[in-house]
Amino acid sequence: MSTATITAQDINKLRQATGAGMMDCRKALMETNGDFEAAIDWLRKQGQKVAAKRSDREAKEGVVIAQTTADNKTGIVVCVSCETDFVSKNEDFIAFGQSIADAAISNNVSSLDELMGVKIGDLTVTALVDEKLATIGEKIGVTKFERVDAPYVASYIHGAYRIGVLVGLNKEAADAGKDIAMQIAALNPVAVDAASVPADVVAREKDIIVDQMKQDPKMAGKPDEMLAKIADGKMG
Repeated sequence: MSTATITAQDINKLRQATGAGMMDCRKALMETNGDFEAAIDWLRKQGQKVAAKRSDREAKEGVVIAQTTADNKTGIVVCVSCETDFVSKNEDFIAFGQSIADAAISNNVSSLDELMGVKIGDLTVTALVDEKLATIGEKIGVTKFERVDAPYVASYIHGAYRIGVLVGLNKEAADAGKDIAMQIAALNPVAVDAASVPADVVAREKDIIVDQMKQDPKMAGKPDEMLAKIADGKMG
């Protein structure tokens, strides 16, 4: 992408994703030929404290409902999307999302396709979505469904039904489960433990740390091998 094709919308999108300043976002896009992910890395390499991306944890607009069975051995997350925050904050729409989550729990649903065929009253979830669409006048849909089965499952909803978290534990631990779920909502970790982090993610983070150190006057002249070892130590 050339400078001429970097639009205000591109810059704003990067600002929304990272929290960086407008001029920094513009320069990042210019330096990376408009590559969005590369621009995020570029900002980080310059020492920017980039805000965590949450596009994979929350609907653009809509509600996320997370809940568990009475015995806390199964948990589900359902995302019901809509077009505007006006609708997503409406009590009737929230109740609609809750009714779908309740149906998922009571019918022991395992997949999104299965959920869409479940009946609430006389109508399937698919039919109810179509009915609600006609009533509200916005495009809505059940866009995500996840299920966790474990000896103990904790659930947590953050904010105004924007982020839903499920945590599966190997034994009952209600307080710990809630605390872990809240941390996940806040930090959006990529894995449960270090051993589970994908190799490409590790390599990417290490590269960013090394580049940051190269810009530190205190690290000037240190060989790459030493910087790599320091980066490994920083990553734990």
